[in-house]
Amino acid sequence: MRDAFVSLGAWSWIILGLVLIGIELLAPGIFFLWLGLAAIATGLLDAALDLSWQTGFIVFALLAVAAVVLGRFVTRSKGQSQQAEPYLNQRGQALVGQVFTLETSIKDGEGRIRVGDSSWRVTGADRFRGAKVRVVRIEGSTLVVDDP
Repeated sequence: MRDAFVSLGAWSWIILGLVLIGIELLAPGIFFLWLGLAAIATGLLDAALDLSWQTGFIVFALLAVAAVVLGRFVTRSKGQSQQAEPYLNQRGQALVGQVFTLETSIKDGEGRIRVGDSSWRVTGADRFRGAKVRVVRIEGSTLVVDDP
């Protein structure tokens, strides 16, 4: 196997790179792409400098690590934090501090507000429909409101 790899010379690295990029099509995740590009770059260096197979493997290893690190840096959105939406699974927490209009009056401590296309149960002091309220905290799936 090693002899077949060595006999192809620089083409073996380029073929390996194309195979790795092809694997990326089957298992998307933008990982094999960087390894494939590192293999192709190794093949081009091998063609230009006539590297030994041992040196070729070392160059590939170094280029692969560099390509993966560079790829992670490039694919990360600029200005986007690691956690794009801090309240992704805690939507109610994102509402704390915001002011809304009561959809239904708060009677006996319970009412409803509309947030986007959803309706939320609220608790607080009795108020008429249309009054402005501020969300002060969340208890389970119920928003606790007070004066704005």
